[in-house]
Amino acid sequence: MRFATWLISLLLVTTGTQQASAQRNVVHEERSQYRDIVVTEFNGQRCMLFNVVRGDMNQTCMDLSDPERLIFTYTKMSFAGLLFNPQPERILIAGLGGGTIPMTLRELYPDAEMDVVEIDPAVVTVAKDWFNYQEDAKHEVHVVDARVFIKRAGLRGEKYDFIMLDAFSGEYIPEHLLSREFLQEVKTLLTDDGILVANTFSSSRLYDHESVTYRDVFGPFYNFKLPDSGNRIILATPGDTLPHVGDLRAPARDLYDRLEPYGINILEFPPRLTDEPDWDTEARVLTDQYSPANLLN
Repeated sequence: MRFATWLISLLLVTTGTQQASAQRNVVHEERSQYRDIVVTEFNGQRCMLFNVVRGDMNQTCMDLSDPERLIFTYTKMSFAGLLFNPQPERILIAGLGGGTIPMTLRELYPDAEMDVVEIDPAVVTVAKDWFNYQEDAKHEVHVVDARVFIKRAGLRGEKYDFIMLDAFSGEYIPEHLLSREFLQEVKTLLTDDGILVANTFSSSRLYDHESVTYRDVFGPFYNFKLPDSGNRIILATPGDTLPHVGDLRAPARDLYDRLEPYGINILEFPPRLTDEPDWDTEARVLTDQYSPANLLN
């Protein structure tokens, strides 16, 4: 059975509605070295899907009638990093998907230099062919493992004032991108006023371990959740102290008009940020020797 046919059958069982499933159209599919990639269209949206592991398999969705509008709540939440640095000049994004986040940042900051890192060349091709992703003179995608790129960038002394970690496989974040050693390498790339934005799940078997690992490397960080999202965003700085939440309201007001066309209400973000642990602070830190695979298997 071809993968697309199997996928549609799965969606039919999942939704329990023949009519809804029949409306979902597979417009592209391919198997890369790393995963199965499927592009579907449904209810006016085009979505990229990776390996079928979880109920919500979409990696990227685009509104075909309004491509500029961001669909996923977690994607909108990622822009909370702009509260800490409203004018980024050098941006690094690990994980491409359909290219929604880098393309939005490119429109917002056309003069910024941006490096996007994606391990799978097939994802880059699908993003360009089906999701309007484009590179330019100041916006380059690097087809390489994010750990390798970040290690080499650190050796070259590169610095970024906005770093986003958004690399997911079909199941979760690759284990070598969760360890203390990796996050220490990321931290060396941040400028003094830089901000790290990391997308993780708000509930997972790794939540406590992820949290203590980020705390071990960065010290206190802001945890950001919204009720309608299964994701949490970690916002970490290279310094020992975080800006007060009250100090983030002014940049939120300044950014509101620019972000509102994308469906981002950044005014609601600052009150949702907290640096109070909601995890087991005695959990074991993740390292290259003690990896998520040890916990999940």
